[in-house]
Amino acid sequence: MTWTLDKSRPICPQICEMICASVASGEFSAGEKLLSVREIALLAGVNPNTVQKSFEELERRGVIHSVRCSGWYVNENTSAAVEELASLRIKKTEDYLAEMAQLGCSSEEVIEYIKKCQGGTQ
Repeated sequence: MTWTLDKSRPICPQICEMICASVASGEFSAGEKLLSVREIALLAGVNPNTVQKSFEELERRGVIHSVRCSGWYVNENTSAAVEELASLRIKKTEDYLAEMAQLGCSSEEVIEYIKKCQGGTQ
């Protein structure tokens, strides 16, 4: 996993998003042990406390769990990660559509812009 973070957004939610996406896509398997908090902090260039908070949030959401004296693991049931990712996609799409509406774009224009961007022409 590449830990590329957007410094203009809060880091904790980004770490949660990246791990959820990795679990939902199968990059991280059910039951797989994650890198340690310190290892991820070093790779991502962030404070270990930020990673710890992210892990605790993911545990609260049912995506991962901790095993005392062993580390953090992906839950056997990965449906929580899939649901989190689906919710995130919907939220980001709603935000995008709201921004485009503020710019005066109709739904048809938004679709045309998406097609242009996917085709590589802008």
